[in-house]
Amino acid sequence: MDKLAVYPGSFDPITNGHLDLLERALKIFDHVIIAVASNPAKKPLFSLEERMELIRQSLAGHPLEKRVSVDTFDGLLVNYVDRVGAKAILRGLRAVSDFEYEFQMALMNRKLNNNIETLYLMTGMRWIYISSRIIKEVVVSGGDVQGLVPDVVEAKLKARLLS
Repeated sequence: MDKLAVYPGSFDPITNGHLDLLERALKIFDHVIIAVASNPAKKPLFSLEERMELIRQSLAGHPLEKRVSVDTFDGLLVNYVDRVGAKAILRGLRAVSDFEYEFQMALMNRKLNNNIETLYLMTGMRWIYISSRIIKEVVVSGGDVQGLVPDVVEAKLKARLLS
C-alpha cells in the first residue's frame, strides 16, 4: 500500500518554498495530493482553477510530477483526507509564529478524526522568509520575485498585478 499524504493550502500562488517542502515530503511518502482549499472568504488573487493550473504548470516536467496529484476541497480537511484514503496531513512551518495556529489546527483535526496524523516539515532556510502574501506585496510594489516562485507563477503575477 502506498504511503499517501495530503498537502493542503490556498496556494495563492504556489511558491518555490511550497515546492521544496513537496520534494522533501516525497522522500517520506509515495504520493502527495496538493489539496487547494476552496475558501472564498479569503478573497484569493487567483481563482481556484487558476491556482490548480499554476500548480500543474509548476510541476510539469519535474521528475517527481507523477507522484503528485492536484485536487481541491471544501469543508473539513479531515473529511477530505479520509475520503481520499490518506493517513497524513503535511504542513510546513516557517517560524515559531506559525506553530501556535498549526498546533491548534492539528489538535482539532485529531479530535475530529484520530486516525489522521499531521506531520510538519520545517521550511528550507532558503525559503523561510517568503509567503504567498509577501510575494504578492513585492510584485505590487515593483520588486523582483524571480527565483522565489516558478517562472510561470511570476509571469501570471505580473500580468495580474501590474497591468
